[in-house]
Amino acid sequence: MKAQIPAGERTLVLVLAAIQFTHIMDFMIMMPLGPQLMRVMLISPQQFGILVSAYTLTAAVAALAVAFYTDRFDRRQTLLFLYAGFVISTLLCGIAPGYNELLTARAVAGAFGGVAGATVHSIIGDAIPENRRGAATGMIMSAFALSSIIGVPIGLVLAAHFSWRAPFLLLVAVSVLVFILTWRILPPMRSHIVAGEAHRPLEQMRSVLGTANHLRAFAFMFALMFAGFSVIPFISPYMVANVGLKETDLPYLYLFGGLATAFSSRYIGKLADRYGKRQIFTLIGLISIAPLLITTNLPPAPVWVAICASVIFMVFVSGRFVPAMALVISSVEPRLRGGFMSINSAIQQLGLGAASFLAGTIIGHGAGGTLTNYWLVGLIAVGATLLAIALAWRVEPVA
Repeated sequence: MKAQIPAGERTLVLVLAAIQFTHIMDFMIMMPLGPQLMRVMLISPQQFGILVSAYTLTAAVAALAVAFYTDRFDRRQTLLFLYAGFVISTLLCGIAPGYNELLTARAVAGAFGGVAGATVHSIIGDAIPENRRGAATGMIMSAFALSSIIGVPIGLVLAAHFSWRAPFLLLVAVSVLVFILTWRILPPMRSHIVAGEAHRPLEQMRSVLGTANHLRAFAFMFALMFAGFSVIPFISPYMVANVGLKETDLPYLYLFGGLATAFSSRYIGKLADRYGKRQIFTLIGLISIAPLLITTNLPPAPVWVAICASVIFMVFVSGRFVPAMALVISSVEPRLRGGFMSINSAIQQLGLGAASFLAGTIIGHGAGGTLTNYWLVGLIAVGATLLAIALAWRVEPVA
């Protein structure tokens, strides 16, 4: 049966997708800014890796800290509070005077943004039935494509003409508008709160962490995040240093890759609803091995070749997350979903941070400023992908 999102659900999903758009752009914009930041701030690939990891690691810590308290509150109130903190911390990124201040601001932004992202997925789990959850998740994940099509290219153009600060300041302006939209449209979200039942954080912790299916879902997401983000943060620096692109060419990679992903994410979500989330994840995951290897071994090439490689990479490597997230959202009961998704967010951020940190320690500088050992990072990503595929078949949907 073809899963279509009804009009009422579509409005809710579009609001949540707008939040994800800004959250994902905030994270993504750091990666293509890598060449400029390393040049302007005189930092090494290792320091840039730490700059990326700081966002994810603090997101993980924050998610763990609030995991077993979020289910006692209206999800609307929780999301608005977290998103306000995200906007303020992103402003701090844009006005940071140096590397240390930017590192601190990125850490604060990660703390708010990471938990806000988990709350978005909790709302999807509460409000969207399981048979339409893949399609809804596809719409949420298309925010990645939209940020690639609109946000990152515009941010890179502003960075090229002004400075690396300009993309963050633009994001603050957009986020303020999204906050107002969310405040006006998002309804109260209290269906997960059981009337008359006292909230017991320790008991909820035992229920979430004591369920084998939950632990398998966490391991699955860690492996998947590690498989993608060991490669993703260094694509732009590699394209400039090794493939021979100019920094002004980078927006085209994100523009065309994002255009392709805008269509593919939603289509993959519908396929997951129709044919099974694990089956579609396995298919997309196996196909994604090719673009992982191509991207990390690409020799000097014309811009059009790099664009083609970027399109294939974004469609399949990013496409894996649509059925994966739909599967994970469905693996937990509604009453535990807020805490579960917060822990899941922490696991994702730990996987992402560990991947970018490890990649930063493996990648080095060669003759003429080229990056070395990126091919080895690609092989590690392939291994993590195969592990994620195996783990996906151990995760059972329950709600």
